Amino acid sequence: MRYKLLGKSGVRVSELALGTMTFGEDWGWGADYPTSKAIFDRFVEAGGNFIDTANNYTNGTSERYVGEFIQAERDNFVVATKYTLRNQSRNTDNMNLGGNSRKSMMTSVEHSLKNMNTDYIDLLYLHMWDSTTPIDEVLRGVDDLVRQGKVLYFAFSDSPSWVVSAAVTKAESFGWTRPVAMQIPYSVYGRSIEREVLPMARHYDLAILPWGLLSGGLLTGKYSKKDSDEPRRQGEVSDAAIEKGDKFVALAKEFGYTPSQVAINWVRQQAGVVIPILGCRTLAQLEDNLGCLDFTLTDEQMAALNDLADFKAEFPVDFLTSPTVIDLVHGKEFYELLDNHHTK
Repeated sequence: MRYKLLGKSGVRVSELALGTMTFGEDWGWGADYPTSKAIFDRFVEAGGNFIDTANNYTNGTSERYVGEFIQAERDNFVVATKYTLRNQSRNTDNMNLGGNSRKSMMTSVEHSLKNMNTDYIDLLYLHMWDSTTPIDEVLRGVDDLVRQGKVLYFAFSDSPSWVVSAAVTKAESFGWTRPVAMQIPYSVYGRSIEREVLPMARHYDLAILPWGLLSGGLLTGKYSKKDSDEPRRQGEVSDAAIEKGDKFVALAKEFGYTPSQVAINWVRQQAGVVIPILGCRTLAQLEDNLGCLDFTLTDEQMAALNDLADFKAEFPVDFLTSPTVIDLVHGKEFYELLDNHHTK
């Protein structure tokens, strides 16, 4: 495992993060305690130090497992958790249990600290934008937690690019704690973030932490197996989607790697500081995923994967990078330089 700086910060994190939404069986499909511990230990053995959880994952079991696993060497790990979503094991009648408010933030952080039996959270995410809380309220709340030493760094997850842009600008203007990362869904077949979110993250030196790398398992081919015990999510996975997954699996086989490894590396090789989040329910899945560290996809292979999705950047990216617009703004001689920069 190699290491990267977490966005515009000095903290060093492994080039892959371990997602722990699968830790615990409270939701009916996760890993039991021994399996969760084996996954954690193998990730650490491979050099991983970046652990991702959330206040609501498996009703708090994920945080409890993580807290126990890191206890002996707490300072060796960079642990990220999140606030915003309701933990269904707590008082669901509390109107302020969820959301992005300062009250929700403070309550959630105190609960996470107790859950993980730790004095501090390395990275606190705003889990999802609630469209009601003022950005200033979020930033001042985070800044108070950082000054208290309960949180070291702050980031956004699953939020509009305009919210994150405003937050970075305000934080820098007023000397508040600045966001350092952005967690978002990203995969070969899920590229909509390339239109606005990714350019924004790169501009502000935010680390990009993609989840959903396998499109819910679609890219592994599990839904196309006739003898599979995996349900098609009660009809949510269409035949057209399964056909897309089959095409990806066939291309990965042609490359000589497993579908999971190819899917992770396609994301891992995108421009910027990109740190994929692995979501594993079994030790075998983690072993397979870690194999992505042993190779790099060629430019030709990346191009072939790009062609699978038939993705179009659309406005504003396709408009602003079109030859006609660039010629009108910069002149023809500038086009090749900008095109190379944009694609790399």
